[in-house]
Amino acid sequence: MKILFIGDVVGQYAAKKLAEFLPGFKRKNNIDITVINGENSANGNGITPFSANILLPVSDVITTGNHCFKRVEMNSMYDENDRIIRPHNLGEGVRGKGYSILDFGKHKFVVINLMGSAFMQPCDNPFKAIIELLSKLDTPNIIVDFHAEATGEKKAMLYMLASKVSAVLGTHTHVQTADEQIFDDHTAYITDVGMTGSHDSIIGAEKEGLVNRFLNYVPTRHIEASGNIQINAVMLEVIPETGKASSISRIMNLI
Repeated sequence: MKILFIGDVVGQYAAKKLAEFLPGFKRKNNIDITVINGENSANGNGITPFSANILLPVSDVITTGNHCFKRVEMNSMYDENDRIIRPHNLGEGVRGKGYSILDFGKHKFVVINLMGSAFMQPCDNPFKAIIELLSKLDTPNIIVDFHAEATGEKKAMLYMLASKVSAVLGTHTHVQTADEQIFDDHTAYITDVGMTGSHDSIIGAEKEGLVNRFLNYVPTRHIEASGNIQINAVMLEVIPETGKASSISRIMNLI
């Protein structure tokens, strides 16, 4: 099975460009499953029903992260659509689900969303949370979106989950890393998939305002940059009988 996992989409313009680009790309590359991190797909940060509905027709699962509940209008959508997930380790009583099951009849694939605890908002221990969850799943085909700040925490998650899941894919920093690998001849890994947004920006936002913030300490609202949209993603191949990843390759293309 070929899986396309797309890094954090920044802003509605990038979401629309991605939605236009993906159908042809998926046909050309025989993609079976598409996962998109959409937690920043709305203008003004977070995700809204409007931006989610841009991405849903071209994805199987939308993952999120620390901005999943940034926009109150999104809350009910987590209950209504199990293809949109939020971090599993946000604690009990939180709306929505932290994982999505894709049933292909003979094989099932599970996409799990986790959030890191280092330098992030308070959350339950992601390591303990996923150990408990894995004990309840009946498939070896498991893709983990680990939305985390610290590279060390992401690497620790890889070592703990090696041979237990098909892939551990880092998101959140908006900067693609060059350390893709198949670890232990089983688990695909990259520290950060990167972002899908304007290449001519500061992690997806217009440059001038953020430069002014660092120069003069003036609070500045992030405004999504447009133009020169670049997709950051990884493409995986997973053997569904065993859950082993056989390949991982990075994608960094203007679209």
